[in-house]
Amino acid sequence: MVTGAPAKMLDRRDELTPMLAQYVDLAEEYDDAVLLFRVGDFYKAFCETADEVARVCELTRIEREDSTGTYTACGIPVDNAAKYLDRLLDAEYRLAVADQVEDPEETNGLVDRAVTQVITPGTVVDDELLATGSNTYVACVARGSTGDAAEVCGDSDGEYGLAHVDVSTGECAATAGSLADVQEELARIAPAELLTGPDVDAGGDDLADSAMTTEYDPTVFEPDAARERLTAYADPERFRPTAATAAGALLAYAEWAQGDDGPLGHVNRVRWYDPRRSLRLDATALRGLELFETHAGGDATLFDTLDETRCALGRRRLRAWLRRPLLDRERVESRHDAVEAFAEQTLVREEVRDLLGEAYDLERLVGRVTRGRADARDLRSLHATLEAVPEIRDALADVPELADLRDSLDALADLRERIDAAIVEDPPTDITDGGVVRDGFDADLDEVRGTAREGREWVANLESAERERTGIDNLDVGYNRVHGYYIEVTNGQLEKVPDDYTRRQTLKNSERFYTPELKRREDEILGADERADRLEYELFTEVRGDVAAEAERIQGLADAVARVDALAALATAAVERNYARPELGAEGVFVEGGRHPVVERTEPEFVPNDTDLPRGTVALVTGPNMSGKSTYMRQVALCVVLAQAGSFVPAQSARLPVVDRVFTRVGASDDIAGGESTFMREMRELTDILHDATADSLVVLDEVGRGTATTDGRAIARAAVEFLHDELGSTALFATHYHDLTELADERERVRNLHFAATREGGDVTFLHRAKPGAAAASYGVEVAELAGVPNPVVERARALVAEEADADAEPADEDPGSDSAQRTLDDLGGAERGRSRGAGTVDLTDAERETLAALREVDVADTTPMEALNRLNGLQRRLEEDV
Repeated sequence: MVTGAPAKMLDRRDELTPMLAQYVDLAEEYDDAVLLFRVGDFYKAFCETADEVARVCELTRIEREDSTGTYTACGIPVDNAAKYLDRLLDAEYRLAVADQVEDPEETNGLVDRAVTQVITPGTVVDDELLATGSNTYVACVARGSTGDAAEVCGDSDGEYGLAHVDVSTGECAATAGSLADVQEELARIAPAELLTGPDVDAGGDDLADSAMTTEYDPTVFEPDAARERLTAYADPERFRPTAATAAGALLAYAEWAQGDDGPLGHVNRVRWYDPRRSLRLDATALRGLELFETHAGGDATLFDTLDETRCALGRRRLRAWLRRPLLDRERVESRHDAVEAFAEQTLVREEVRDLLGEAYDLERLVGRVTRGRADARDLRSLHATLEAVPEIRDALADVPELADLRDSLDALADLRERIDAAIVEDPPTDITDGGVVRDGFDADLDEVRGTAREGREWVANLESAERERTGIDNLDVGYNRVHGYYIEVTNGQLEKVPDDYTRRQTLKNSERFYTPELKRREDEILGADERADRLEYELFTEVRGDVAAEAERIQGLADAVARVDALAALATAAVERNYARPELGAEGVFVEGGRHPVVERTEPEFVPNDTDLPRGTVALVTGPNMSGKSTYMRQVALCVVLAQAGSFVPAQSARLPVVDRVFTRVGASDDIAGGESTFMREMRELTDILHDATADSLVVLDEVGRGTATTDGRAIARAAVEFLHDELGSTALFATHYHDLTELADERERVRNLHFAATREGGDVTFLHRAKPGAAAASYGVEVAELAGVPNPVVERARALVAEEADADAEPADEDPGSDSAQRTLDDLGGAERGRSRGAGTVDLTDAERETLAALREVDVADTTPMEALNRLNGLQRRLEEDV
């Protein structure tokens, strides 16, 4: 990256013009950023920096020549800067914007310039550079010392503090924990920029991920300095020490980036939070469940599917709820109550949603207001939102279940009236050129405007009066910004010009004049206009200050509007997609007619499935590829996440537990840059699950152990299932093609088999996408390969090899001539009697076993489909189990 002062200019510093010397001084001061230097209507860059800016922004470079030499330059138009700044931010540049801080018309010589804002990917505040419905965070990680903190966070490396802030909305929070805790939180927050303390190695500690990493003044991380900074925003005693350090350092950085000398007025709710008080979703779970980002070419995320919000406030709130579902059952059910009320009250819901469509982004408005950057249109937008609030309250008045939500909507009537009295309905964008403040709002302004108006009326009547006085029929009275008011007379009528006319301007075919009275009126009008503009600006900033003083009330209203919008959106999704209200507190996951919320929208023939998963059960899911195993497991996890976020779930009915974490290990991907193979990454993810899962967790594991040798992979998969069952007691879905693992259902009390059925007729396989009890008979891998278009010679050779292996497996390695073939068949069924010690030699059969043998003899194998065979085997197995 090319930043700092251009070397070419530094070499000839003493020879530079005053303006270029000013540029070099600022570029040196902000040497880690691209300096964009205001010159007229452009932000300019020079020399090497110009080359880089021109490349990234696809701009034309020009050669600028002055008395000191020739320099490359490029310019970004001020009026259309957003798209170019966005490109530079995407390329991970920091931008230092140097504006003119003096009025050029009132300055003799060089106009003073200063950096008014540092823009980074995490500190963007301009609407044109921000995503409307999501937060843009800058996060900060600080490291504490080892010792006592290790006892709190359980990490011998000591405690880490983490803080994050959205500078555009004022949201700010901090927490503390082990390095692993911080890594997980960063994955959940997904900051655009990461600020690191002097003892933090972002790369080595695996913190940076896709965020731009920033190192800042290490003195702001000194505990005393950080606590002092935090004191301006919140009580440091409410935070763990490392969290206070991270928060204080982060706020210092945010102030510097915004060019503010003191606290950011809209950041007034800095809070401490404990991630363990919400359902924890790590980066792997967020990715595997596709909550916010798709993979493998998916068209939609869970958020996309639920997003029926009508305003930016609600959209960000819904995203936050999905990112951090609740653990508190009472709070979850309170959301369910509200969603149910909105779902049942169709007219209320639609009226409220129509009104919310007019709601302005109050959170970002407050940020602009407190920084003194809001214009008159912003205030009118605030007024329009405040006008809608009483109507929303009225719409909610007749729904008792929404009474608390209604009461939280502060209409801010006093502020609404103040804005309406002060600001015209359709104000200009520029707040310095007048036309912003209403007549009647301020007596002094009305008087000044009256003077200007009276003068213009006199001028308007002057033309007819002068034509009558002079007899010049084509005499005109006009005005331009350079010469002021004038009386224009054509050359053919000049002899009629009276003596009190004074020549002002000579044109080709006419002359322009003024009179003493016209000059007096001109001075009066222009003076009044100037005074009116100045007074209007003062009055506007006063009203804007009144709005800033109510920042906390506006933020409180923003919070309430966001909740109303998010709840109404969840109700809309529930009604339109036939979701059901879940019952919480169940001892397991019990779902009737469950569906995948995203897949069902693109698959009209989606097959619903039931789930019967008591607490602590490990379900071994077998079946062919493409049969729906992964979709099924994800939909179970998504039902849990949706329920605890406050949403209804895609099912006919659902009884669900409140889980502390949802873990997933689905799909396969390499981390080549990080030096990890697919299998290594799989093992790392499995390691995290087996270390962190509890008896209150839901675990979804798909094809563990498939990335290595069969023997090793089977052993790892079996050991993982046993550990989940024996040691952790987690509720789990474990998909596998290692069919011998299904034997664990006979060896472990809470392991059960679940399979996805398929039928084969001739060479055709039909996937039923239906989950059923028991183990699958086959994986149909060769048939799937054929469906995928693998060449026929390969498919046929594969079939032959499978057949050869099956024949080899069918030949007993050490046949006992005296053994009974029926008994061997019984052993292969995996019935409940397997593992029961019955002594050596001849075995006495029970009545149920004899009946089973008789039933087996009656089976016509040649005329039995695989599905019929599985069903019959399942019935025989149940008969044996009942006999135990």
